[in-house]
Amino acid sequence: MKATKKPDWLKMPTIGNSSAGEVRKILSSMNLNTVCNEARCPNRGHCYERGTATFLILGSVCTRNCKYCAIEKNVILPARPDPDEPRRIAEASAMMKLKYVVLTSVTRDDLPDGGASHFAETVKELKKLINGVKVEVLTPDFNGSESALKIIANSQPDVFNHNLETVRRLFSNLRPIASYNQSLEILKRFSEIKPDIPTKSGLMLGLGENSKDIIEALQDLRNSNVSLLTIGQYLQPTSKHISVERYVEPSEFLQWEKTALDMGFTAVASGALVRSSFHADLLSEAKNG
Repeated sequence: MKATKKPDWLKMPTIGNSSAGEVRKILSSMNLNTVCNEARCPNRGHCYERGTATFLILGSVCTRNCKYCAIEKNVILPARPDPDEPRRIAEASAMMKLKYVVLTSVTRDDLPDGGASHFAETVKELKKLINGVKVEVLTPDFNGSESALKIIANSQPDVFNHNLETVRRLFSNLRPIASYNQSLEILKRFSEIKPDIPTKSGLMLGLGENSKDIIEALQDLRNSNVSLLTIGQYLQPTSKHISVERYVEPSEFLQWEKTALDMGFTAVASGALVRSSFHADLLSEAKNG
């Protein structure tokens, strides 16, 4: 039976104060995409209010068709990467006085390196322009390419993030073009290439998983050397997307946080409105486990 009415604890945050409005103006004036808007994140007002945002690079059209995601899927080939985008992101970040920047992207299976060089160039531009800035990359799977991971590693991000999203049993249905094992492998491989850079991943709950499934996913992530973890509630973005199976109680999110920490994760953010980049700066302060 599908879940219907949203519980009280899932009340959406406000759109933010005047600081949030200023962030929106900067992003618009620089012609930049954010996953905050494209994925309809419920926390975007809160994050904008704090002067933070997660930039969505490489366009806003994805080459994959995950059933839970609000980002636009391609009906025609996505546009070529904008070579000026890394500079504009760095300038916008400086205008917003950011000290911690999260970069993510749509999946670009049409590009030879999956967009890894564009990620790397953006990291370099940020670090060149903003003294002491920390940069987290939230990447697609690059079809398992080790060379793409090395390109990312050489740009020296401060955190490498790739979301598993869901449990093994549900993965192939929800992410038909991706691979559960491949996602685990790129997390593990990156940690081997750059053991000094923490690796991070995230899960959504409410898609039909059970406790056994979640425990398996958490253990698989730990076995892949992941040290930072986010766990949040799946929210159906539109009627065209897969339905919510259940709304997870706040007490259960707290229990999963405790379980994950007991399993060896260094830092865990677990809650209904937690998303992979929510308070990413605070989570990153924990050292790699």
